[in-house]
Amino acid sequence: MTGVLQTEFEFTLPNGYADDDGELHREGAMRLATAADEIKPTKDPRVQSNPSYMTVILLSRVITDLGTLEEVTPHVVENLFVSDLAYLQDMYERINERGSDAVDATCPDCGTNFEVSVATDGGTEVTQGNADQTMEVE
Repeated sequence: MTGVLQTEFEFTLPNGYADDDGELHREGAMRLATAADEIKPTKDPRVQSNPSYMTVILLSRVITDLGTLEEVTPHVVENLFVSDLAYLQDMYERINERGSDAVDATCPDCGTNFEVSVATDGGTEVTQGNADQTMEVE
């Protein structure tokens, strides 16, 4: 059975980006990165003078949507709250390393290992073995 590759993942920022008009943008989407996304920023003078700026450029390339913004630019990423930047960095690593927005978990009672898909709506999808189960986590 052939699966379909998911290339874009939705998210909700913990705080959100406040634009110049004071509008808050929290809902967005991030796509899987390409090799070019990781190579091209290394030639940017801002990255060459400050390697930490790589994160800003990289995220501005892979975030495809953020609220009602027409474009997610390095300026937008620079002005995110630190908690939102950390959230997006973690998400980037999850989707590009695993191909899904999921984390490994272990049941503290029975020791069963399973994946928990990080949901944007407060819910969590739990996958155990070959069976899919959905449960709400508060």
